[in-house]
Amino acid sequence: MVTAELRSAVVGLAREAGRATMTYYDDLAAAEVREKADRSPVTLADEVAHGILMDGLRRLDPATPVVSEEAAAASFETRRGWRRFWLVDPLDGTKEFIKRRAEFTVNVALIENGEPVLGVVLAPALDLLYWAVKGGGAWREDGGRPAERIYSSMPAPGTPLTVVESLSHPSPELEEYLQTIPVARRVKAGSSLKFCWVAEGRADLYPRLGPTMEWDVAAGDCVYRQSGRNGERPSPLTYNKPDLRNSSFIIGLA
Repeated sequence: MVTAELRSAVVGLAREAGRATMTYYDDLAAAEVREKADRSPVTLADEVAHGILMDGLRRLDPATPVVSEEAAAASFETRRGWRRFWLVDPLDGTKEFIKRRAEFTVNVALIENGEPVLGVVLAPALDLLYWAVKGGGAWREDGGRPAERIYSSMPAPGTPLTVVESLSHPSPELEEYLQTIPVARRVKAGSSLKFCWVAEGRADLYPRLGPTMEWDVAAGDCVYRQSGRNGERPSPLTYNKPDLRNSSFIIGLA
């Protein structure tokens, strides 16, 4: 069970990590941009946020392991017996961060029995926070305003759709898929905010027809799942796979 105290503490950790990323947002030289082995970018902001979240989660919940994008994950032989673990992306949307686009996020999720039961998505440059708890709905905090419950619903058959898509990962497969559905509008967003836009009804669906990692999606997936008006929205995503990798998915049409 996720208590209000635990949720509040995790939100506080995400905000602390977000403040740390912002110290590098306007100074790329200080952020020390470089390439990881897989050719994806990483910055000192990613690493500092990682340290804050890892240390904080270990203090809050020392019995529960943590998987983060910025650390080597335990082997599947070790993880396969886990029923509960934290899944963290300290800075999702590093490419957006480097280009000084504001749509990067700090992401923290708690996974229990293969599904996210707590998700926190913070966009520090936008002062925008989304969070959700299984059975407790999805919520948005915009600036200093009080938390507001957000909802999504499945579009009626044949309705022209608003599609949210990646800023940094276009694909021929996406273009082919969009030819098969009625599209009214296409909007682009960075990081896990795409899930949150569907969760708050700003978009109808989010198709991702290329690979992602579990830490990229878990917190946003939780926000989306808990945004239904009459129970959870179904999601095709699963967690603690052997390679922690997701195949293609479509969020919002079920």
